[in-house]
Amino acid sequence: MSRRDQIRMTSDEVREYLAGQKVINVASIGPNGRPHLAPLWYYPHEDGVATWTYRTSQKAKNLYRLAQATVLVEDGDSYERLRGVSFEADVEIVEDTAEVTRMGIALMQRYAGAKPGDPVPDELTAFIGGQAPKRIGLVLRPTKTASWDHTKLGSGVY
Repeated sequence: MSRRDQIRMTSDEVREYLAGQKVINVASIGPNGRPHLAPLWYYPHEDGVATWTYRTSQKAKNLYRLAQATVLVEDGDSYERLRGVSFEADVEIVEDTAEVTRMGIALMQRYAGAKPGDPVPDELTAFIGGQAPKRIGLVLRPTKTASWDHTKLGSGVY
């Protein structure tokens, strides 16, 4: 078995990893043809992730032009602890205000420590409802995935 095969995560491990992390780095293609990289909060969605952004942001403009992105999530502070997932994604742009509101609430509850299905405070619904018209939702669906988990190698293996 190759080292690459040894560190690859299973589909279940990728889903668990994405559920445990907090920030994705999303690369889209800017108007000059160069990558535009931006960190975003997200929540796991289907086999990918979902998030939102201001509809006038550079990443939104880039994704309207070409609805494709590359996503990176990584952690680890030494070689034997490196873990991560990178995927190329087709991006669905969500403009429906009610759905963007739902997505914003899902994001804010996740980062506040709430569990899916927990009651949504009225104040949060009002706040997100005020933000949603200025934003779009982004659903990033993987088309090609790479993953690595160096902890599978055991300590001292470089």
